[in-house]
Amino acid sequence: MLLWGCAVPHPSIIHRPPSPEIVGIIDHYVEAVESHEDALRGATMKVDITAAIPKLKEHGTLRALRKISQIGQITYQLLGFQGSDTVKNQVIARYLKAERKEQGNQKVDVLPSNYKFKYKGEKERPDGGQAYVFDVSPWKKREGLFKGQIWLDKETYLPVFEKGKLVKSPGLFLKKVEFERGYRIQNGISVPEYLTSTIHVRLFGKVELNVHYSDFQPQPGSPSGAAFTAQSPSPLSAHAIGK
Repeated sequence: MLLWGCAVPHPSIIHRPPSPEIVGIIDHYVEAVESHEDALRGATMKVDITAAIPKLKEHGTLRALRKISQIGQITYQLLGFQGSDTVKNQVIARYLKAERKEQGNQKVDVLPSNYKFKYKGEKERPDGGQAYVFDVSPWKKREGLFKGQIWLDKETYLPVFEKGKLVKSPGLFLKKVEFERGYRIQNGISVPEYLTSTIHVRLFGKVELNVHYSDFQPQPGSPSGAAFTAQSPSPLSAHAIGK
């Protein structure tokens, strides 16, 4: 999830000469994520993390309750695990550790301070809603950043889909990292729904990591209709295996 926050983007972030409408979309996006950067504090959700190392024919699934404290610290309450200890210790445990480490790292946020945005048009989402689609590429080749695409909900301007490939390997033993992440808009809230990752590791070959989020509970006292962004691991957080 990500803590959002930066200045309103300058029109030069878009490759083509921008129309006022395109600049306005990005302005609204930045405002939306900035205004909700603290809203997830105190929230909880259930998480199912499934990982596999096909070369070793090993896999495992961990279920936990994910909590974010009032000061933004992520913790997990283990609800159960089944599978290989190698997968648990070398894949899932590293993912959880990296997620906590990257929380609040604004250098990997999908914002104009870190990325170029190129407008690609509108698309219909699987749930029937409309989204603005942007190709994104980082200004600098830095660890944790990716080249890919982001979709913004047309009504709230909050992210509903991201996919891409990391531009720099986050570890010596990683060769390539690809990911796809989806959100759902629920009562004006952008809630993480899933994260799928394919990581090519020098030691194990291909590693598959899938995260499913459910039963999102906002912080106590949050108005039921208040919109805010449910932050999720950055691409680096999801793929920091082998660091």
